[in-house]
Amino acid sequence: MNSETAMPLDWNHGALADGLRCYQDGEFFLAHEHWECAWLRAAEPDKTFLQSLIQIAAAMHHFERGNRTGAASLLARSLRRLEAFPSRYGGVELDPLRRSLRAWLLALDAQQSPHPPFPPIR
Repeated sequence: MNSETAMPLDWNHGALADGLRCYQDGEFFLAHEHWECAWLRAAEPDKTFLQSLIQIAAAMHHFERGNRTGAASLLARSLRRLEAFPSRYGGVELDPLRRSLRAWLLALDAQQSPHPPFPPIR
């Protein structure tokens, strides 16, 4: 897989930008909704990549609502999808994101509190 898509994803305008702002503001459900709009129009491999980000946002929403099991399941599925991508894809640094997902999975498994920082999407 190439290190970037042929046409980079636009994180400055539209649904991706709106979702990123929501995610960074901790509005995970809204981030999921915005990104899903972009996902519906995407082709592979962007579709799989966006699905992994949607799962992260949904996982954080589940976590905040007390559903640790649902959060862990979504994070594990997201991490499996992201493992196929290079260190940078679609304008997002994936190595720090993957490290964060692994830390979250360990923390959820150990029922650690406080939780790690929310996974960085940048």
